[in-house]
Amino acid sequence: MKEVKKHLLVVEDDKGLQSQLRWAFDGFEVAIAGEREEAIAELRRIQPGVVLLDLGLPPDPGGVSEGLATLSQILALAPETKIIVVTGDDDRANAVKAIGQGAYDYYQKPVEADLLNLMVERAYRVYQLEIENCRLTQSQDKMPLAGVIATSPQMLKVCRTVEKVAPTDVTTLLLGASGTGKERFAQALHELSGRSGEKIVAINCAAIPENLLESELFGYEKGAFTGAAKTTQGKIEFADKGTLFLDEIGDLPMELQAKLLRFLQERIVERVGGRKEIPVDVRIVCATHQDLSQLIKEGRFREDLYYRVSEITINIPDLKDREGDALVLAKAFLVKFCDELNRKVMHFDNGAASAIEAYDWPGNVRELESRVKRAIIMSEGSYISTHDMDLENTDIEAMPFNLREIRDASELKAILRAMTHSNENISEAAALLGVTRPTLYSMLEKYQLK
Repeated sequence: MKEVKKHLLVVEDDKGLQSQLRWAFDGFEVAIAGEREEAIAELRRIQPGVVLLDLGLPPDPGGVSEGLATLSQILALAPETKIIVVTGDDDRANAVKAIGQGAYDYYQKPVEADLLNLMVERAYRVYQLEIENCRLTQSQDKMPLAGVIATSPQMLKVCRTVEKVAPTDVTTLLLGASGTGKERFAQALHELSGRSGEKIVAINCAAIPENLLESELFGYEKGAFTGAAKTTQGKIEFADKGTLFLDEIGDLPMELQAKLLRFLQERIVERVGGRKEIPVDVRIVCATHQDLSQLIKEGRFREDLYYRVSEITINIPDLKDREGDALVLAKAFLVKFCDELNRKVMHFDNGAASAIEAYDWPGNVRELESRVKRAIIMSEGSYISTHDMDLENTDIEAMPFNLREIRDASELKAILRAMTHSNENISEAAALLGVTRPTLYSMLEKYQLK
């Protein structure tokens, strides 16, 4: 992919130095200005990431007043632009003054192209990072829920449901494949509730051995079993006044399902080895990637418990079913991990962006996050490719941008569906499509389906 143009503005009145600097910066498109008015015009035209500014500009080439005025005007118009002030050998005091007014750095003449090149590259990387962080912050500010990055209609619907359900104490069941963000939505339900000032306690029912799960949930009295040296609260009791998140509830053993059902009905717990009934005020949020209705048919999940935990059910779609979210998430992860791994700002090339949009993401958001992090580590340039994302050998079909291509693809899909439903009967297919037989014949010929 051809990289985005990097613009550099050189503000210098010396014609010889102008010529020298014009060709000194590989990878940059260099614009030259000899005085303030011209510099501001170029600034508006190319919006440079970096400006090299000589302080001695006409009509005060022997002083610094015009240069400092230019500095202030550039920062007022483009505060994100990095300005490197170029000064004479004996002008350190004015360079420091320029830094105080907002210049990024200063360089003392005579010009050494290699050193100046390094300074400009470093300044541009800082400029890129700040711009990318600003874009990410703005996009996250527009996100429907804190910590949830989504723009697709499917996820916006989920977010609106969470916003409606969160203020209530209704027991909520989150359904979705592994990696779709069920824990993040459980956190959102807690943060938007009246219990947000209390703790949220999470327990993964699939991660704890069956013989320990009961004591983890309900606690135990001293001496209840070997090793029970002291009375210990369970997770349910510990979550009192807050939210209890039961992840992978489909893996809960049948005996514990009965005990959990009793708690949900009566809101009291009995510790293992104890007789005392302890009232607990807690909001319950459950999640699973399994089909609970199928587990009920197989006798592995109690039907009465299902109705208790699913007073409200929220289905979280797979990443492949969220239109446009994959690329939005990938860019957010890219900025996050570049910062965490102390890498310069990176971008996806066109191939990688198309592959991210078209890939099915069987591991959902978790897989996407892992691949982006790996790509940043493995990439050797400023752009991440399909090879870096390990998507180069994946059989994917890029999504078109051209409206005619999109329309033709939808039309072809509708024709094939109608022909299938009508058992290839032209009259019936035409009726389903709402067109005449001659029109359908023309369309079949257009798409070479005759």
